[in-house]
Amino acid sequence: MDQHAHHRSAAQDPRADDELPADVTQDAVVVVPGIMGSALYDNERGRHVWGLEGISWLVRAWTLPGGLTSLAMRDEELEGKTGRITATGLLKHSAWTPYLAGIEPYTDLVAAVGRCVAHPAAVLEFAYDWRLPAATNGRLLAEAARAHLTAWRAHPAHDRARRHRVDEREARLVFVAHSMGGLVTRAALDPRLDGDLQADTRGVLTLGTPFHGAVKATVILNTGRGTPVPLPHRKLRAICANMPGLHDLLPQYKSVREDGNIRHLTPGDVVSLGGNAELARDAARLHRDHRGIELPGHRSVVGINQPTLQNLSIREGRVTAFEDGARAHADGTLIRDGHDRIKYFRVQGDGTVYKESASISPAVTTLPLQHGDVAKADTALEAVVEILREDIHLGPPQGEAGCGLDTPDFVEAGQAWKVTLTDVDSLAGVTCRITALDDPRDVQDAALTWEDGNAVAVATAKAPGLYRVAVRTLDGADITQLVLAGDAGGRLEEAED
Repeated sequence: MDQHAHHRSAAQDPRADDELPADVTQDAVVVVPGIMGSALYDNERGRHVWGLEGISWLVRAWTLPGGLTSLAMRDEELEGKTGRITATGLLKHSAWTPYLAGIEPYTDLVAAVGRCVAHPAAVLEFAYDWRLPAATNGRLLAEAARAHLTAWRAHPAHDRARRHRVDEREARLVFVAHSMGGLVTRAALDPRLDGDLQADTRGVLTLGTPFHGAVKATVILNTGRGTPVPLPHRKLRAICANMPGLHDLLPQYKSVREDGNIRHLTPGDVVSLGGNAELARDAARLHRDHRGIELPGHRSVVGINQPTLQNLSIREGRVTAFEDGARAHADGTLIRDGHDRIKYFRVQGDGTVYKESASISPAVTTLPLQHGDVAKADTALEAVVEILREDIHLGPPQGEAGCGLDTPDFVEAGQAWKVTLTDVDSLAGVTCRITALDDPRDVQDAALTWEDGNAVAVATAKAPGLYRVAVRTLDGADITQLVLAGDAGGRLEEAED
């Protein structure tokens, strides 16, 4: 395998001058995926270990012992001796992981970007080994972005595109980054890596990036400690216990409730949860050092209305997570009630990243989407297109549309499970459809009823596989999530001390 295969441009077929749309950009675009959003190849074993085509490998990888062991970090990799694993491209097929649930392919996002540029050579799909620290991948991205911009400026289509624009300026960079990709992009724009890269960047568009971390990362590290859980969840924890990339996603805001107050997560906490203290310190240092890095022309697309973890408590090494969190006044003091008790607010988010962690600049477009869909849904792609075409007037946030979608991430084939919709006032015009990704003919239109004030549908996965839950509300909003169905009674593991 080519160790630089993750620095590939979308290629082929130049356009003639008269075929260029009026609003095509002359800029070079870099698409940066999120965690688990790049296909990985094990050079020692001579095969791909993440991101294969089809659903059967995914079911086997998560539900059979021994699957995905190649993804675990080795000591030499933690010491910086990488190369065993190579990223070979952006995810092109739907995938799944416990807690993070649906991981959608980037095919639609890349296609949307491609419609905005003067030639496919203007687009770089930057795949990376998402197990490694964001800082490591940021250095690789800085080098790849510089080489990409240089190559594009020398391309014949670049001059044609410049003549097509009013200002005729030379191309600059636009980064389109999903989830962890936003942290990698911020690391790449560290002036200590390339002092001119910020000036050569026109814009940064982040899609659901956890700039302040995500509580769900602590839940992943803590999975199964003291309680029986399905095998996929145990396997994910084993992979992530020493994974720098996952530790970079730990919450960096005050998120731990303790003795009537709230504090930051500490390295000691991370160890008690099942993680790595040194990686936790490295992650805190990364966020602290990068907080002041400028993201030129930054705009963000942020998922809202979905039930999202915001705070946690730790008792005897076990996490309890909450879907509400503390908020602070402008002076940094926490908002309290008349009895001087901390007030907690249910801000919600995209199901993985709560809204205020993904919003670090005034230019925010909010959409009622799940985390994986923030880089795939039509409404999100429309925002990407508008920004690439330099129309910054995206209109008001669409915060009242749609609804919240809550599904189990792993179910047992043949057993009934529930889909819950929140913030639904009426069932009129609301539909819920469950489709098997490996057999589009396997479609269930689930009937919705009321239960405890929420709209609920009951579904059953007929066989092991990956299923898409798609909800459409009366206002035309589409919200989707992926659910993995396994076999053998859920494969519960024994409780761990």
